[in-house]
Amino acid sequence: MTFVQLIECRTSRPDEMNRLMDDWAARSGRKRSATHALVGTDRSDASHVVEVVEFPSYEEAMRDSNLPETDRIYRGLVALCDELPAFTDLDVVRDERPAEDSVRRFFAALAAPGELAPLNDLLDEDVHSRDPMNPQDTIGLDGVRAEFRMWRRAFEAAFTVEDVCAQGERACARWTWNATHRGDFLGIAATGRRVAMTGMTMFRFGPGGKIAELWWQHDQLGLMQQLGALDEWER
Repeated sequence: MTFVQLIECRTSRPDEMNRLMDDWAARSGRKRSATHALVGTDRSDASHVVEVVEFPSYEEAMRDSNLPETDRIYRGLVALCDELPAFTDLDVVRDERPAEDSVRRFFAALAAPGELAPLNDLLDEDVHSRDPMNPQDTIGLDGVRAEFRMWRRAFEAAFTVEDVCAQGERACARWTWNATHRGDFLGIAATGRRVAMTGMTMFRFGPGGKIAELWWQHDQLGLMQQLGALDEWER
């Protein structure tokens, strides 16, 4: 279970505290098991500093606590605080990741049977898609949907989303695509062949939380080879 620790203190020496945190990061390096850390100051009281540190589990947090560097940082922290820092230990019971959820719903919609969904709940009206297989970028929801329909007419396919990494307004997904060639694709008549392709897609989300930009990278050469499009050239 994900574990979060809140550390609150008051200090009149914020610059020294920042240097202490930099020193802690440099000294502990890869020994730390923390996955994310945020430091904020109270807008109504700049001396009130809050650090939020996320760990994979409580046990991993305790392992960090036992590092020699942790004792040193704690003593330095106490020296810089106007009063003793307060620690709050939290077991995470709800963890919402809207960007990751949108990415996974997007790939599920692309491969869903039947008519392609409108996608207007996921894609911005002015969405901008960049695919190395296309000579020009595709701009606008209608154009992007037409491009997706072309792929769906040519292939009966499914995506497996292997990884999603999200930070701020951007997310990146690593995926595997498995398909059967059922229709014309770039002038290649249906072959009935089973094909597979790996790739990555970068997403940028707009202010409303919808996908505003996509960058596609995939093994297009490998796909064409599986379809037999390179056979004549190879001979």
